Amino acid sequence: MIEFKSVTKQYQGGQPAVDQLTMSISPGSITVFVGPSGCGKTTSLRMINRMVEPTSGVITVGGKDVTSVPAPELRRSMGYVMQSSGLLPHRSVLDNIATVPRLNGVSKSEARKRAAELLDVVGLASALGKRYPSQLSGGQQQRVGVARALAADPPVLLMDEPFSAVDPVVRDELQQELLRLQKDLAKTIVFVTHDIDEATVLGDKVAVFATGGKLAQYATAEEILRAPANDFVASFVGRDRGFRHLGFTASDGVAVHQVPTVVRSPGGAFESEPGRGWQLVVDEAGRPLGWTGPGSGTGIIPGGSLFKPGESLRRALDAALSSPSGLGVAVDSEGRVLGVVRGGEVLALIEEARQVRQAAL
Repeated sequence: MIEFKSVTKQYQGGQPAVDQLTMSISPGSITVFVGPSGCGKTTSLRMINRMVEPTSGVITVGGKDVTSVPAPELRRSMGYVMQSSGLLPHRSVLDNIATVPRLNGVSKSEARKRAAELLDVVGLASALGKRYPSQLSGGQQQRVGVARALAADPPVLLMDEPFSAVDPVVRDELQQELLRLQKDLAKTIVFVTHDIDEATVLGDKVAVFATGGKLAQYATAEEILRAPANDFVASFVGRDRGFRHLGFTASDGVAVHQVPTVVRSPGGAFESEPGRGWQLVVDEAGRPLGWTGPGSGTGIIPGGSLFKPGESLRRALDAALSSPSGLGVAVDSEGRVLGVVRGGEVLALIEEARQVRQAAL
């Protein structure tokens, strides 16, 4: 449990960066601090490990006042991941990950062994352990940063906009990787972002900060999207919050239909049947590659996002809307084609869910 009790951070000659913050963060959960620039979310995060000292108020972790622990010791007891991975350029990946265990007195061999194990945990090949940060992609560097934060097996993980510097595709991958890790490790994670979409994807609870360091709303992402506490929260969440709310609506009723497919050979060739309309091109393992249809000749048209049965209605609708054929491709856990979902049917389910919610009010 992390608790803020009337915590204020006041810099000389200015307005409070954080103003009378009071909140409790449950253990084993992901809590996201979100808000516009200058609202105090990063300052609040850094007060947990005393990178920033509060002007007044008390912060406790596990019932202990953080000021009762020497700051270096406190920081080594928590994982910390920042926007730029912050890796040491002159050290290999393994030695970067081993940094905190070494500071805690673990032998070099044991620290490196732990680092090698963590490469697999964060989805990196073991061969990357010998490389230096400059030899990695941005997404790989961020994964190494997460591994380093986990190296001493801390109960608390602080993450300060860790995925904002990578492209959208890698960002989505890293978000899903974090959710997978959390399912296995159950850390207490405090995550800072300025992106409300990222907050609703990751957060068990979301704290929306307003300008001036005020906590505007602290609730589940679903509640914030459904019932913003005030005009500021409604404005920050955006007018399309109804669409975002679909991320919390189950897709159990979405029908998956069969779809004509053509197989592309390893050499890249495939033969579509004339007059069949849209056909899905798959590889020899049955994984989707794209579409071929009227006027596309022998080319493959990218197929948009994919949908896995059991995901939300938002995912189902996005798969249908992003597809050139208007049919969203449904895949299994191995990425093999199960069939397609139809946009019109997904929209009908969305309307049905809306009417049920309306009747419950």
